[in-house]
Amino acid sequence: MDYKGKKAAFYTLGCKLNFSETSTIAGGFQEVGFDRVDFKEKADVYVINTCSVTNQGDKESRNIIRRAIKKNPDAMVIVVGCYAQLKPEEIGHIEGVDLVLGTQEKFHVPAYLGNLKKKEKTEIQTTRLANIKSYHKAFSWGDRTRSFLKIQDGCDYYCSFCTIPYARGRSRNDTIENTVREAQKSVAKGFNEIILTGINIGDFGKSSGENFLDLLKALEKVEGLERLRLGSIEPNLLKDEIIELVAQSNIIMPHFHIPLQAGSDEVLSLMKRKYSTELFARRIHKIRKIVPHAFIGVDVISGTNGETEELFQESYDFINGLEISQLHAFTYSERSGTQALKIPWVVEVEDRKRRTQMYINLSEKKLRAFYEKHLDSEQTVLFESQKNGENMSGFTENYIKVETAYHDEFVNKLKKVKLKSILPNGHVAVEITK
Repeated sequence: MDYKGKKAAFYTLGCKLNFSETSTIAGGFQEVGFDRVDFKEKADVYVINTCSVTNQGDKESRNIIRRAIKKNPDAMVIVVGCYAQLKPEEIGHIEGVDLVLGTQEKFHVPAYLGNLKKKEKTEIQTTRLANIKSYHKAFSWGDRTRSFLKIQDGCDYYCSFCTIPYARGRSRNDTIENTVREAQKSVAKGFNEIILTGINIGDFGKSSGENFLDLLKALEKVEGLERLRLGSIEPNLLKDEIIELVAQSNIIMPHFHIPLQAGSDEVLSLMKRKYSTELFARRIHKIRKIVPHAFIGVDVISGTNGETEELFQESYDFINGLEISQLHAFTYSERSGTQALKIPWVVEVEDRKRRTQMYINLSEKKLRAFYEKHLDSEQTVLFESQKNGENMSGFTENYIKVETAYHDEFVNKLKKVKLKSILPNGHVAVEITK
C-alpha cells in the first residue's frame, strides 16, 4: 500500500540500540511513502519504541504513549520495544493504543498498518521467547554526525536483576561480512564515526562462528571510516587482545564502557554476574597501562536485593579506588519474573536513592579530574551543530565533550583543538588549532 503524503512520528526510550532500531523502522515507513516528522507535530502514525529496564522506563513509556494519543486522538498509535514484548497486555489496556508489536514484529510495522484507521480493540502481535531467533540489522542516521551500528542482539547471561533476555531473546548476530557492508553504507551516507551497539557486543560471533576481535579488525579496514567507538562490553569479554588492538589503532577510539554493576564479590554473585572484582580491576589496570589517556565509563547499580550497607560501602570503596573516568549510576528497580526477587534482603527505596546519589557525586569528581588532567593537551574533535546555532560541540578521541563558537564549515569535520578550560556546564572550552 502507498502511504504517500502521510506523516509518521517516532519516539525512542532507553539504550543506543533502541535508537539505531528506530531509525531502521522509520526507514521502512519512508520506503512506503511516509514523511517523517518530529514527535511534537501532528502525525497520522506515532511509533513509540519503549524501554523496560526499570519501573521508571515502563512509566515513562506510558507517559509518552498518552502524549501521542493526546496530540492526535485520530492517529494510529503503535508501541514496540522491550516493554511491548514483556507486558503487551498492560499496554493494550491504555485506551487509544492500536497496535503492540513484539521484538520480532517491530521491524515489519508497515505490514500491520492497513488503512490507518483506529482500532476498536488493541491488536497485539508478539512471538514467544523461545521462537525469537531472527536477527535484524539496524543503524541510525539522519540527525547526527555519528552513526550507531547494531552488531548484535539478545543476551544469554540471565543476570538475576535483568529482564533483557526475556525481552530480546538469545544472543545472535549477523556475519562479519554483512556487518562490514552495513558500516560501508554508513560511511557512504557521510558519517565519520560509527559506534558499535548491541545488548552484549562482546558476544559477537556466537551465532556465526566468528568473534568480536576479528570484527574489529575488519571494520578498521573500512575505507573512509575515520572513527570507530566501542559500545558497552562485558568485562569478562574485554580480552587483553581487544585492549591491545585499541592501543595501537588509529581508527578505534580510546574509549571503553564497561558494566561493573557492583564492586562487591558477594553482590556480584547474587547478581549472577560472570566475573569478580579482581578481574574487573585487572581490566582497568591493563587499559591504564597501555592506553593511559583512555576514557573509561562504568555502569553501577545501587540497592539491589542483598546489598547491605556494609556491602554497598565495600562497593563504593572499590570503585573509588579505580582510575575510571565516569560512573553511570542506576537505582535498582524490581522487575517481575527475575531471580533477584527471591533474594531476602530488600533495600529501602530511600536508601537506594541515597546510594545512587553518592555514586553520582563520585562520578562528577572523577569526570572533572579526568577532564582537568587533559587540559592544555591537543586533541582531535568531531564537531556537531547545536540547534541554537550559537555554539557547536563534539567529542575528542577519548570522549571529552568540548564546546566552542559555531562555525558552519567545521560541522561534521575532524578538527585539531587545544583544551583550554572547564565551562560551567561541564564541557571543555577549546581553541581550534588546525
